[in-house]
Amino acid sequence: MNAFHFPLEKVLELRRQQLKVEEAQFRRHLRTLADIDRRRAEYEAAGAAAETQVRGWDPLFGRELHALGVFRLHTKQQELSLARPRAECQQAIAGQQKAMLEARRRVRLLERMKERRLAEWQAAADREIEQLASESYLAGWVRRAGKKAADRTG
Repeated sequence: MNAFHFPLEKVLELRRQQLKVEEAQFRRHLRTLADIDRRRAEYEAAGAAAETQVRGWDPLFGRELHALGVFRLHTKQQELSLARPRAECQQAIAGQQKAMLEARRRVRLLERMKERRLAEWQAAADREIEQLASESYLAGWVRRAGKKAADRTG
């Protein structure tokens, strides 16, 4: 019996490589989104910390309140400036997720085909071994029967 060979093995390997690329791009988009969210949280935390700090001052002057207002406005603008890149990144993630799932589906399809072919090959190999064992047993039986017949006549 010949060794198992899947004719689409190179295609399967190519599909696996494509899946790895899609997964890497997906992870890259997720890291970008996490970076945007981290920066947004930093701006928000800086604004809240400044406000807490200034509210604790005694006495509190108008110029300090004005500076706080300007700083809070600046941090809000920075947070808002991240909204568009964040939305674009989320869209990219959604598109990349579709591409990744499609690549995964193509790989799985070929893997199932390979599994089916391997099972068919294994079944054929088992049948061939069983047939050889049967033929070997019958040949031995015929030899023993012939030997017994020769012993009786001789």
